[in-house]
Amino acid sequence: MRWDTVIGLEIHVQLLTVTKIFSGASTLFGAKPNSQACAVDLAMPGTLPVLNSKAVDHAIMLGLAINAEIPTISVFERKNYFYPDLPKGYQTTQLERPVIGKGKIPIVLEDGTIKEIRIHHAHLEEDAGKSLHSGDFDSDLSGIDLNRAGIPLIEIVTEPDLSSATEAVIFAKKLHSLVTSLGICDGRMAEGSLRFDVNVSVRPNGTNELGTRTETKNLNSFKFMEEAILLEVDRQIDILENGGSVIQETRLYNGETKTGYSMRSKEEANDYRYFPCPDLLPVAINKSYLKKIRKKLPELPDERSTRLVAEYGIGTSEANLLAATKEISEYFETVAITSENSNQAANWTLGELMSRLNTANLPIIESPVSAEELGVLIRRICDNTISGKIAKQVLDAIWKGEGTTDVIIKERGFKQLTDTKALNKIVTSVISDNPKMVSDFINADPQRRKKKLGGLMGQIMKRSKGQADPKRANDLLSHKLHEIINGESN
Repeated sequence: MRWDTVIGLEIHVQLLTVTKIFSGASTLFGAKPNSQACAVDLAMPGTLPVLNSKAVDHAIMLGLAINAEIPTISVFERKNYFYPDLPKGYQTTQLERPVIGKGKIPIVLEDGTIKEIRIHHAHLEEDAGKSLHSGDFDSDLSGIDLNRAGIPLIEIVTEPDLSSATEAVIFAKKLHSLVTSLGICDGRMAEGSLRFDVNVSVRPNGTNELGTRTETKNLNSFKFMEEAILLEVDRQIDILENGGSVIQETRLYNGETKTGYSMRSKEEANDYRYFPCPDLLPVAINKSYLKKIRKKLPELPDERSTRLVAEYGIGTSEANLLAATKEISEYFETVAITSENSNQAANWTLGELMSRLNTANLPIIESPVSAEELGVLIRRICDNTISGKIAKQVLDAIWKGEGTTDVIIKERGFKQLTDTKALNKIVTSVISDNPKMVSDFINADPQRRKKKLGGLMGQIMKRSKGQADPKRANDLLSHKLHEIINGESN
């Protein structure tokens, strides 16, 4: 039997504010456990929450960016449950009247088609603390760190519009790009700034009725999200094809062991006994406030991609990748302007540079190679000072802090060999020293001669230590080989 996959996401976005959503405690990541939890965060008697207006601003920015419905009144409620890292015994959140209503986020699928993912709503809430279990510190006990308690979150809830793990990752990356471009979240998933809960179900192909869903919580990387979805889809299909029933439950995924396991049975809204928070007034959202926030909206990824295509003449797929963040886009634009070659700038930024950054797990703002220096390097390729192969060696040296492009080229003798007399000498010697390769070229049919020519070119580049101008060397080699062919035919 063929099965369809149905996926909906709940995304927890930590908002980039200096203080928490209802208190003046710091939101700085990495502080000593429980050093940033004040009396309000701990729900001490006599304390009252005060709403952080910056968190509301950030939420409204997101709502406007996805063209969502924005209500005139938004209300906070209490979600009651007992867990060690929730000091109040309830979470201040939103249910009936969230700050953001229905919206849509378009994504570009692998085949180039555009699919709109519907947003059911997004609501403001406070984050919970963090449980520290054995292995997190030198003890066999479990501990609680309440530094995270009270950090402002916007939880985005999608409709079940995603049909595969690949689509879910594409959407997640698009959302990451959106919130970081807006400046409302730093996007550091490893630090918990962006976390995904994945709701998965399967149903027989062609049917409309949704299957029983499970929720896998707290996935903090795109890779783990994809792995968790694929694992859960296979698990559910296996259960159903063996005559069993999928149980609605909350699950966890271990990225190290690549395994999933049940956490608890899935709760419904009435299990939490929601009721309006008596300590917080409704939030009024008027037109003048929306107009003020709209003016603050920066250039968004889709707008940025369109501009990069128009201004620099690069392909749409390259533009989409470069527009993912403001930092990558700005880096590319500097490279393009410095090098005066937009296509090469896109290729080197997305290829050689990003490969090194990913391996080193570095953001582009911490790149050891500045955008200006990469632009100079590309310029030296375009003016035939060095070959593309030598350019990679130069890039490695710049990366290691061994000098600038021009200094490295000069000190290491990397300048490309363009002198016709010197090249002619190398080409002649390669032909003389490789009679079998020359014979294979001559006897090959015209369609295979290109491959045979490549072998001889490899010898030329080896003999010149990679410094021969490939085009000039290729022209000289082809000319000499055809002279030999013509001479033999005469």
